[in-house]
Amino acid sequence: MDDTPLASERGPHADPTHEIRTPDETLPDDLAADRTLDDVTADIVVCRACPRLVAWREQVGREKVARYRDRTYWARPVPGYGDPLARIAIVGLAPAAHGGNRTGRVFTGDRSGDVLFAAMYRAGLASQPTSTSADDGMVVRDAYVAAAVRCAPPLNRPLPSERDHCLPYLVRELRLLPEVRVVVALGAFGWDGVLRTLDILGQRVRPRPPFGHGALAQVGPYALLGCFHPSQQNTFTGRLTPVMLDDVLGRARELAGLAPSTAAGSEESAVS
Repeated sequence: MDDTPLASERGPHADPTHEIRTPDETLPDDLAADRTLDDVTADIVVCRACPRLVAWREQVGREKVARYRDRTYWARPVPGYGDPLARIAIVGLAPAAHGGNRTGRVFTGDRSGDVLFAAMYRAGLASQPTSTSADDGMVVRDAYVAAAVRCAPPLNRPLPSERDHCLPYLVRELRLLPEVRVVVALGAFGWDGVLRTLDILGQRVRPRPPFGHGALAQVGPYALLGCFHPSQQNTFTGRLTPVMLDDVLGRARELAGLAPSTAAGSEESAVS
């Protein structure tokens, strides 16, 4: 067992203390208390509402894997990040155990992130095609990236109760992203999480629209756009190709009222 301490003040986010947060504290009675996204981040990174997730994320951070043996893991909840004036929100499932749980930034340091950020770069939503660490200089433009669950779950399978503990954080983030017009849900879990979040925000749609790659539903002021998750299972089998992901992000730009991307490399079709 490695005795290296978990990430604290050296991590990419504020407030190194591990306060106890219970589920009913994740959504303030007066949401007006959230003045900036940093206010939400400060609550997310100290959350310990789900004992199973806390135990797992910290176990992974202690035991590590051989290729990251000399790294200090973040091993705490991972907030969303991106452009506070974003017109597109991208919502995934949860941080990867050795990706976001290690780096402290969602979709950073794992193969799913490699696929997503390469596509975001081609779509003009990211300043570089790779996302490797919280201090790699990445700038996200016109987009905000988050996850339905903020801690890495065992076997990548969060429980419904864990999802429900986390969703108020996404509610708070969306309230502070007034320009968002499109939400891209990565996978069925992300789709369901977004619908539940929008329901909390008073934007209910019935009948409930089913998830599918390229599925589109209007939920109040938001266009909800489905995309297969960029997991290795999907990308290695060809269920999700770069071209398919490019098409979704291009459609998201269009629905958000953004001009077509002129990012480097966006003129060339991705190899499928």
